[in-house]
Amino acid sequence: MALFVVRHHHSAERCPAQDPYTGAKFLNHLSRSNAIRYGVQIQGEAVVEAEHSLYLIAEASDENHLLEFMQVFQEIGHLDILPASTWARVVAGGDSAAHALMGESPSVIDPADACQQAIDAGLVVQRAHPLNCETLIPALISGAMVPNAHFYVRNHFHIPLLDPSSFRLTVGGLVERELSLSLNDLHNLPLQTLTVTLECAGNGRALFEPPIEGEKWTLGAVSTAEWTGVPLTEVLDLAGLKPSAREVLFRGADSGAVAGHIGPVRFERSLRLDQCHGAELLLAYAMNGEPLPVQHGYPLRLVVPDWYAVASVKWLTGIELLDGPFRGHYQYDKYWYEWDRDGEPVREPVTLQRVRALITEPAPAHQTPRGDVAIRGVAWSGSSPIDQVEVSVGGGDWQEANLLGERRRHGWQPWELIIRVPEPGTLAARARATDLTGQTQPERAEWNRLGYGNNAIHQVDISIV
Repeated sequence: MALFVVRHHHSAERCPAQDPYTGAKFLNHLSRSNAIRYGVQIQGEAVVEAEHSLYLIAEASDENHLLEFMQVFQEIGHLDILPASTWARVVAGGDSAAHALMGESPSVIDPADACQQAIDAGLVVQRAHPLNCETLIPALISGAMVPNAHFYVRNHFHIPLLDPSSFRLTVGGLVERELSLSLNDLHNLPLQTLTVTLECAGNGRALFEPPIEGEKWTLGAVSTAEWTGVPLTEVLDLAGLKPSAREVLFRGADSGAVAGHIGPVRFERSLRLDQCHGAELLLAYAMNGEPLPVQHGYPLRLVVPDWYAVASVKWLTGIELLDGPFRGHYQYDKYWYEWDRDGEPVREPVTLQRVRALITEPAPAHQTPRGDVAIRGVAWSGSSPIDQVEVSVGGGDWQEANLLGERRRHGWQPWELIIRVPEPGTLAARARATDLTGQTQPERAEWNRLGYGNNAIHQVDISIV
């Protein structure tokens, strides 16, 4: 096998990332498992910001195999394939070297396998390493639970592989009794099942203008499932809290290198103690009636209803009671709304999901027969249940849709509006939701530096034939 450096460049006008589904197709093509089908092993990759350039370090038996693999990129821009010099092997081994410098870490799922499983399940892969995937909007049509395989995936690091037989959830810090709970211990505690919608705080980031760095989520970083597990309060009561305890820290098993930090960074988040008591927080070990899938936190994850999903720590291994605010990377440096208002920086933490409605049917590419047309979707809010959903078609007045079923506290609300369309053409359908606290969707969400909470009114162009 020979080592090559590949450089691809395309113009801004031909950038596949302009369309999220085209971009996902190109990203899926670059998956390790797909490359192997061409006799190519990708050892490293990089994208040069704002230059529309891609660099790969890859091994192949000869240049022709690599050229065949990269043909789809040659069709949209310029391609250079050069034999690599010896020093490139050090760069190519960067990921392994980084793990060596980080010291011992838990076993991880093979990234290529995880990516291929996501592709096979029909998810839209936004990034292969770490794996981040959107749920296709048509998968939300039923308004019920999203099957586990189709549930969106958000990771900051590689997916850890934990041994259930040796797994322990430790509870320490400002507690009367330190705990080390096995899965069997947790299964023997009282259980609860909740239907909860989880949404990535960056859902809709790709729709902000001007563009924002980070995962280019469109609108599919949201899903609903039925979660089963132990109420957090049961475990806190077992441990007993000291009077000085003020905050609860949740520690995941996933970790990795983060720019600006020396050594590996664990994924950790905290909540104030008053945000945990009285709330229906779950230590979940089952999802939609099945054991928790590994990409969703097996064997144990925290589920925090109504909050953006960053709070719902996966691969949960530790809980620690603190006497003051936690200032970890994913608590203090990330997941804040940051604005510049009147020349002054303003900062606010990302917490509850903002009110939002999505149109799931008809799909934009679907040709819908004229006559009675059903416009359907889902709506949710972290503040309170949905009060109403309104739909405007073709620039007309807002019409109130029917909410289907009972109002849901923690899960999304299906809705439907039947309209009469006698003539063919293309109609713009817009949907906005209002919750019981009176919060409603804005025409345009306020731009913020990290691209969180974009809950602008959703619009779909419907093709009537």
